[in-house]
Formats: sequence, structure tokens, C-alpha cells
Amino acid sequence: MPRLKGLRVVRSRIEGFGVVATRRFKRGAVIADVEGVLWRTPERRDDTWSLVLDDGVFFDMVDQTRWVNHSCDPNVVIEAGVTQRGHGWAQLQALRDIAPGEELTFDYAFDAAVAEPCRCGAAGCRGWIIAPGLTPPTDKPSSARGRRATTGRSTRGPSRSPLARASRASRG
Repeated sequence: MPRLKGLRVVRSRIEGFGVVATRRFKRGAVIADVEGVLWRTPERRDDTWSLVLDDGVFFDMVDQTRWVNHSCDPNVVIEAGVTQRGHGWAQLQALRDIAPGEELTFDYAFDAAVAEPCRCGAAGCRGWIIAPGLTPPTDKPSSARGRRATTGRSTRGPSRSPLARASRASRG
């Protein structure tokens, strides 16, 4: 897999690895077209980095974008969907201007059932990786994880947390 221009995977201050910008991105810019594989629930796959495009339809992120961490104050959004021809697609887009060296993040927005403590460090951190407006669990969080994009649903597995509702945009 070729490296994505303008991005680098590094050790993250948030958790594990993360992705930083190596150049400036303007608000609204497409940062990356995500490389991935479309699959459906009956197919058992390693689904750790999958976006949920629809019920039982997933897009496994297979490039550097899989390392984008969560933040309660994200600087990117993931747009994702299925083309008219049945192919999955996803894009990282800048929510605001992003400077070189800045870590890219999006709001995983887990469902309450799989929410877990948040370590993003944002001033407005919710304390949990959970969709805004949902109530955090009162017991120990599940070990299952998921990632929600603002416009799509993403998960680290079909049996785990939905992350974002994918856009229904038609693409060729």
C-alpha cells in the first residue's frame, strides 16, 4: 500500500499510534481517499478498522487512515458510503484548518453499550468515547471498541459499537 501524501503515522500522545499532517490542510479539504475493502456481515473478517456503511455492510480501512485516533474535539470527519455500482468508499475531510505536525482525529462517538473512558485531552472532553447526548455506562465499559464518523458509522467490528452513519451519497 502506498503512503498517503501529506500524512505520517507516529506514536500518539492520545493512544498508541496516530496520524499527523505533514503539510497544511484547509477547512473542507479532502485529506485522503481511504483505501479499503467492502464486506458484509456473513463474511468473517478482521474487522478492527471497519467503517459501518449500512446494517451489515462494512468498509475495512487498510491504509494509514486506520490509525486516526478519537477526540471529543475532532479536526476531521469521515464521509463514507457505497457507490451505485456497489463499491465502498470513504474520505477524510478537514473540519477546520490543520497545521503540519497536528494529529488528525475524529469523534468515534461510540454507542453507550460499548463506550469507554476517553483520553483525548480536549478542553471539552466528555470523559467517555460516546456519542454526544448519550449517557455513559454506570458499570465498567466494554472492551469492544468502535469508531463513529460524523456522517457515517464506523466500528471495530460488526458486533461492536456503531461509529457513524455513512452518507448515502451516490458515487460512480
